[in-house]
Amino acid sequence: MHNGNSTKAIDQLHPTEVYQFGYVADGKPVYLRGLAYLQAKQGSQAVSEFQKILDHKAAFGASPYVSLARLGLARGLVLSGDAAKARIAYQDFFTAWKDADADIPILKEAKAEYAKLN
Repeated sequence: MHNGNSTKAIDQLHPTEVYQFGYVADGKPVYLRGLAYLQAKQGSQAVSEFQKILDHKAAFGASPYVSLARLGLARGLVLSGDAAKARIAYQDFFTAWKDADADIPILKEAKAEYAKLN
């Protein structure tokens, strides 16, 4: 993905699907696939991947990917053209990060993206 080849990243992450909900995987394979779909501008596929994490969050415990999946979901919904659901996903992300430092770059990015929706 760092080289801009999201299709290759998606293909290489495909074999991890059988392990994606294991404790050791910690949600990372699903999260990375979601990011690759975002990079490929495939919003509905990204939404599907991030929703998997949120639907199985109990399997991941305190994994940071659960919290970040909320933001990925919002971004995927924007790409899919569903601004109303994207707003809700951004609000869920902000609720989860309500006690975070306001200067954290990912939080600042999310707030700027959310502002563009309104």
